[in-house]
Amino acid sequence: MNTEELINLVNHLTNRSEECEWIEFKHNFHSPEEIGENISALSNSACLQNQPYSYLVFGVQDRTHQIVGTLFKAKSSKVKNENLENWLVNRLSPKIDFSVYEFDYEGDKPISLYMIPAAKTHPVTFSRIAYVRVGSSTRKLADFREKESKIWRNNSTSFEEEIAKENLLASDIVNLLNTQTYFERLKLPYPSTQEGVIEKFISEKLIVNATTGYSITKLGAILFAKNLDDFSLIQRKSVRVIVYKGVSKVETIREQMGTKGYAVGFEGLVDWVNSQLPANEEIGKAFRTDSRMYPEIAIREIVANALIHQDFLEKGFPMIEIFSDRIEISNPGIPLITPERFIDEYLSRNESLADLMRRMGLCEEKGSGLDKVIHYNELYQLPAINVMVTEKRTKIILYSYKTLNATDKKEKIRACYQHACLKYVSNQKMTNQSLRDRFKIDEQNAAIASRIIRDALEEKLIKEDDPTNKSRKYASYVPFWA
Repeated sequence: MNTEELINLVNHLTNRSEECEWIEFKHNFHSPEEIGENISALSNSACLQNQPYSYLVFGVQDRTHQIVGTLFKAKSSKVKNENLENWLVNRLSPKIDFSVYEFDYEGDKPISLYMIPAAKTHPVTFSRIAYVRVGSSTRKLADFREKESKIWRNNSTSFEEEIAKENLLASDIVNLLNTQTYFERLKLPYPSTQEGVIEKFISEKLIVNATTGYSITKLGAILFAKNLDDFSLIQRKSVRVIVYKGVSKVETIREQMGTKGYAVGFEGLVDWVNSQLPANEEIGKAFRTDSRMYPEIAIREIVANALIHQDFLEKGFPMIEIFSDRIEISNPGIPLITPERFIDEYLSRNESLADLMRRMGLCEEKGSGLDKVIHYNELYQLPAINVMVTEKRTKIILYSYKTLNATDKKEKIRACYQHACLKYVSNQKMTNQSLRDRFKIDEQNAAIASRIIRDALEEKLIKEDDPTNKSRKYASYVPFWA
C-alpha cells in the first residue's frame, strides 16, 4: 500500500463508532508478547466475523479514536538482537503472512500498522496458545469453546476468493490487469466492449461486483496483474530467480524478481530461466549439440507446479536458483501429499489457480506433469530428480549430467524408484532390461542393474510384481504403493 492508501485505511478504521473485535488501537508499544497475543486474537476474530483482514494500529487513542502518532517503530524494532517481525513470525502458528507498515499521518503523526489475515484452516496461536478478542479484550480462545469450534468450521473462503483490491471502476480493472492475456491464452476473441471483458472476468471469479464498485480477487491479481507491486497484499509472492557462480551461494552472478502476474509473465519467466542454463555437450544419440543441459518441458512443469502448489499463507515466494551443477525450484509451504506419491496422486490447495493455468496451457493436466518431467529427465540421461521438504518450503532439484559411476547409491535407488513409477503409470512394469535402458548399461553389465534393483527392494521403494516368479531373468517390479 502507498501512503495515500494507508491514510485512507486509517481514516476508515477510526471513523467507526467503537473498537470492534477485528480492530485494535494502541498509542504506544508495551511488549512484544502483547503484540503477538494481539495478532493471534485479531486473526482468529477476523475469521469469526467473516472479515478477510484485521488491524492493529499504533498511534491512535483506543477510546477516542483520536490519531495522535506513536513512538513505536514496528519495522525497525528488535527483541534483543532479532528483528521484531521475525521474532513474531517464529512464534506464530501457522506462520501467517501479516504486513507491517510505517508512515506519517498528516506529516507529523507517525503510525505503525499491522494488517493481519484472518485465520484459515485452524486457529492462529502465539507461543502455542490461541487468543481471541471478546469485545475490546484479548482472551485465551480455549475459554470460549464455541468460538474455537466455529473457527475450525469456518473454512469456506479460499485464498483465491479473497480480495486483493477493492472499490474500483471498470476502467481501473483494465488498467491494473492484463485482460488481453486471458483471452489470448484461451483462444477467445477479445470482447468489443469493456463491459464484455468485465462480465467474463466476473464469471471466472477474477473480479467481483460489490455495492461500492468492482473488486479484484487474489486469483485475478496473482494471475493477470500488470504489476504485482500494485497489489500490496500479494506483491511478496513474485517469483525470484538467482543465478550463482559455481555450486554454492557464495557468489551471485545475477538476480531477477518478477513483477507480472503468473499468467502474464510465465512464458517470459521460463524463457529467461532457460537462457541462463548451460548447454549440454552431445551425449550418445539422445542429444543435438545445441540442446540445453535440462529439458525445457521439465523446467516449465516444475516452475508451474511451484506456483500452483505453494501455500499462500506462508511467508516467502517461489524461487528458482541456478547453480553450475543443478537447478533448485522451491515454493513456500509443505505438500499435501507425500513426495513419493507425486507421480500418481494429485491434490492442490489452490484448485481454482491450478484449473485456470491448465486451461490456459501453462501446465499439464492433473497428475500428468511429473511423469513427463521424469520421462524427459531419463531421455536426457540426467540423475533422478530430488524432492526435499523442510519445515516451511518444498524444493525440487534437477541435476546436470554425470556418468553412472559418478552417481552415488542413494541417487541410483531414487532413479530406480522413479523409473518404476513412470513405467507403472504408463501401464508397464520395470524390468532389468528397462532399467539398463534408463542408465544406458550394456547387456554384459546387467549385474549392475540387478544390484540397483536389489538395493531399491531392500529400501522397500519397489516390490516384485509377481513374488511367486522364481526367474530373475523375467522378473518385473512395481512401486511399493502399487
